[in-house]
Amino acid sequence: MQLALARRNGRHYINPVPTSVGGLSLMFKVGPRFFFGSAARSPRKSPGPFCTDPRAYAVSPHSGLRVTWFGHSSSLLEIDGVRILIDPVWDERAAPTQWAGPKRFFAPPLALEDLPPIDAVLISHDHYDHLGAGTVQRLAQIEALRHTRWITALGVGPILAALGVHPGRCTELNWTESVTVGSLTVSALPARHFSGRSLFNRFQTLWASFALTGARHRVYYGADSGEWHGFRAIGEKFGPFDLSMLEIGASDPLWADVHMGPEGAIRSFRDLGGHGLLMPIHWGLFDLALHHWTQPIQTLFAASDLKLFSPAPGDPVEVVQGQETRSEWWR
Repeated sequence: MQLALARRNGRHYINPVPTSVGGLSLMFKVGPRFFFGSAARSPRKSPGPFCTDPRAYAVSPHSGLRVTWFGHSSSLLEIDGVRILIDPVWDERAAPTQWAGPKRFFAPPLALEDLPPIDAVLISHDHYDHLGAGTVQRLAQIEALRHTRWITALGVGPILAALGVHPGRCTELNWTESVTVGSLTVSALPARHFSGRSLFNRFQTLWASFALTGARHRVYYGADSGEWHGFRAIGEKFGPFDLSMLEIGASDPLWADVHMGPEGAIRSFRDLGGHGLLMPIHWGLFDLALHHWTQPIQTLFAASDLKLFSPAPGDPVEVVQGQETRSEWWR
């Protein structure tokens, strides 16, 4: 298939394939399982504490590729001399307010003010577990980051601007559009998901996945997506990838169209070409579904013939071809 620009129906962006998101009727189906289900959706005690030593960033990764996973989908990616902060959420809750909503399982391993110099902040879409209002406000005020580039999908720029990001530092991309950051090319690509910071503005901003192509390395950041046949085309055009970051958590058969889950991540990784390492994201920090909080990672670890990159939160770990990282911090 051919990858294409996102299309709109009036004010609403359209998924690359027909997709069911669900509305109020979904809440009635979820309710009984939410209130009467037996799964431990959150850890009984807070994991960690996890602590990132900022001095680690004074030395460039020998391999040229290093990732620090901060939990859920937030990561610091160092690729061929360029640092990209991906979907940073340091907020206490993934919610419109900080007094109610999904609360993080553990504290951020690194203070925002202790981040090393960042070349770009990448925001995949406007959901609260990927765009934390408090986090963006603080990042926009850090003097060391005042020249940092912000890259996001169409329509998300005004949200960032309202939180203090200078519009001149923000680049909005449609699917298949690219921007360069130093020697790195960042390409926005289709994903099967949706957007909206309330029930009343869904689909009005775009959502995207991203290929990050450096001089030596290639990384795919899948962000949030259900399974779809476009992964094969992405792998053929932008791969082979050294690292594929795919979501495994917050999944359920009721919303399989927009969240692939661990089994879907395995299939999607193979559709992308199955090269390099699979990094599970979108798990381990917030209670956003109905499954046991460790079920996604346990399912992934049990899969055979799969090379994983799954470090502990806050650990800056180099990505080396053929070398797995399987931290069991969650046990």
